[in-house]
Amino acid sequence: MRFTKEIGIGILVILGTLMSVFSYNYLKGINLFEKTRTFKVIYTKVDGLSPSNPVTLNGYKIGKVQKINFNSNDTKELIVDIVIENDVKFSKTSKAELYETGLIGGKAIAIVPDYDNNAIAQSGDYLIGSIKPGLTDLVNQIMPQIQLQLETVMKKAGIVLSNINTLFDEETKKSLKSSIDQFANLTNNLSETFRNVDAFIKDNSPNLTTTIDNLNATSLKMKDMSNSMSEVDLNLILTNLDSTISNLNNITNKLNQGEGTVGKLIYDDGLFKNLDNATKNLEELIEDIKLNPKRYVHFSIFGKKSDK
Repeated sequence: MRFTKEIGIGILVILGTLMSVFSYNYLKGINLFEKTRTFKVIYTKVDGLSPSNPVTLNGYKIGKVQKINFNSNDTKELIVDIVIENDVKFSKTSKAELYETGLIGGKAIAIVPDYDNNAIAQSGDYLIGSIKPGLTDLVNQIMPQIQLQLETVMKKAGIVLSNINTLFDEETKKSLKSSIDQFANLTNNLSETFRNVDAFIKDNSPNLTTTIDNLNATSLKMKDMSNSMSEVDLNLILTNLDSTISNLNNITNKLNQGEGTVGKLIYDDGLFKNLDNATKNLEELIEDIKLNPKRYVHFSIFGKKSDK
């Protein structure tokens, strides 16, 4: 069987067509020679997501995004077709979480398996779509709160500054400046005093050293004197003191019992009465002498005694 020219051209056209289809699908991320599974995910927004973006499981790439289209029944939703090029299995209730891959805003889809469900997802199933907030979203959520707090702080700061300006009028500023000047003068005086004390110590350093040495010597002498007092001398002093106290106790007892002259003087009523009578007689005699001095004293200017 001979091949005609037309048959050869037909075979080349078929091969070219197949190569074109393969190349087109390969450029779209579809390898016709690999066994793949396709899943659909519904999102409300897919900022930064584009075909050929990776699909990962536990950080490992298992597929890619195939295409993105609007939901014909609800234009608020987007249907994303993903191709799984790995034979890994996960449940139907697993989530397809859209997340940022870096600070520059690249997007990817992570499969989050639901290990509590044993129903394995099949090609063509819909997975649960979720969006993980990225850095930009978090900043956009936090910025309004920060802005409100900054506005509140600025208002309070303005009120504080206004109160400070009201408080520090011209007279208060002058008083504050005067206080600062006085404090500076006090600091200078203290510095001068410290310098004088330092100079005094330097000038009298030999005398201070001598005084300290004398105090140390005196302390050592007192220590030697204390050590030189023997226990026998201390016992003798205590014995004499005890004897003296005993004698004082004996004298006190004798006085209490009326013994001796002092004791009789204290406790004998007869002696007291005799002394009292003698005192009275002496007072009467002195009174009589004052009234009748001639009776007891005789004198004359001319040396003659007057006749009574």
